[in-house]
Amino acid sequence: MNNVYLTYAAKRLGQAAVVILLAYVFTFVVVSILPGDPITSVLRNPQNGFSEEEIAEIIAAQGLDKPVIVQLWNALSGFLTGDLGMSMRSNRPVATLISEVLPSTLILAAAGLAVALVLAMAVAYGTRFVPKRFGQGLLRGFPSLFLSVPNFVIGLVLIHVFGFQLGLFRVINPDSAWATFFAAVALGIPVSAQIAEVLIANLDKEAEQEYAAVARSRGIGQMRLFVRHLLKPASLPVVTVVALTIGELLGGSLITETVFGRTGVGSLVQRSVSTQDLPVLQAIVSLGAVVFVLVNLIADLLYPLLDPRVKLLGATKRRPTTADDSALGTTTAVHP
Repeated sequence: MNNVYLTYAAKRLGQAAVVILLAYVFTFVVVSILPGDPITSVLRNPQNGFSEEEIAEIIAAQGLDKPVIVQLWNALSGFLTGDLGMSMRSNRPVATLISEVLPSTLILAAAGLAVALVLAMAVAYGTRFVPKRFGQGLLRGFPSLFLSVPNFVIGLVLIHVFGFQLGLFRVINPDSAWATFFAAVALGIPVSAQIAEVLIANLDKEAEQEYAAVARSRGIGQMRLFVRHLLKPASLPVVTVVALTIGELLGGSLITETVFGRTGVGSLVQRSVSTQDLPVLQAIVSLGAVVFVLVNLIADLLYPLLDPRVKLLGATKRRPTTADDSALGTTTAVHP
């Protein structure tokens, strides 16, 4: 690991920290500082039944009686130390509420990503090596089909077929292994579409390269050619796509949890929206931004390690020229 890469990694870490800071400040401004003070407006809603004394106590506990700069500093300091404030409804720490449901959502999201990757690679492999008479052209249409079907529709079909008809899992036990697997399938199918499309396009490109022709001339098998020669260079853009689909994966997991009746961040968001528990919503949005930025940072750091041909532009004054470069700096390396 040379000094150029270390410099590049340090710059990306600094950029990620700045983006996370700005994301939290923006969320704080939207929730707490805009005219109307959403938290105070919720407390003074006659339907909530708070007395003036109770409202004053809650406002003092939330720090809303202090200057805006002090509120932002206290909130940001607490966020950096893991103190996300108190729930307005349950009067429990927001960090505790999130920690109780976060493992379920992470398990579902990780399983959904695994399903998406396996499915995308299977479809991509089939488009290269399945004979045309056995449906190679049909496989190329699968990503469009997967993308066109919402995950909640897939979830309802899976529940009806495998839950009610075949009895592989009980709907009243949504955290069982089989229920989690089918929830991951419902979540992973739409996500796999984008990954498969990028992988198929790059496999087609890599298969035309000279090294692939040389490997085929030596009589190498199709599976070995796919795994050892085509998959790694073709998967480089997939790293960026996977990082960019993390937001879709997390958003889809909230819907999938509702469909399958799982207790996770989705159910917490649903309760918080219905009860207007703004501290919880602010914490979840901020943590979502942190996860998205960190995943894209990991993709940034992995990209040059996967292929030594990649040039590090973060350590030079040259401007990136790739079309994938985003405002967050998620794609920062290109082939020479």
